[in-house]
Amino acid sequence: FSLFGFIIGIWADGFEKLQVIPLLVITPLTFLGGSFYSIHVLPPVWQTISLFNPIVYLISGFRWSFYSIADVDVGVSLAVAMLFTALCLGLVWWIFRTGYRLKT
Repeated sequence: FSLFGFIIGIWADGFEKLQVIPLLVITPLTFLGGSFYSIHVLPPVWQTISLFNPIVYLISGFRWSFYSIADVDVGVSLAVAMLFTALCLGLVWWIFRTGYRLKT
């Protein structure tokens, strides 16, 4: 999430834009990511839709590390977390390489 925060910080040119992503994207994904419930209590359609939420995999990994119970396979959770990290790292690398919004 720190890499994602860096990307948002570079993209935002004011406090209004800085709050858009956490308010409209991160908060709903967190609430719908199974942090307060298991995704298995959802109807099958919503279980499938929840699998497109990257927060589900992070929460499932934490739940497995604490309780040895997971909504999603631990290997899949780790792979999705690594993919998200690699995508953010690649984007940060591109930002530094091109100087996007860093140079005037």
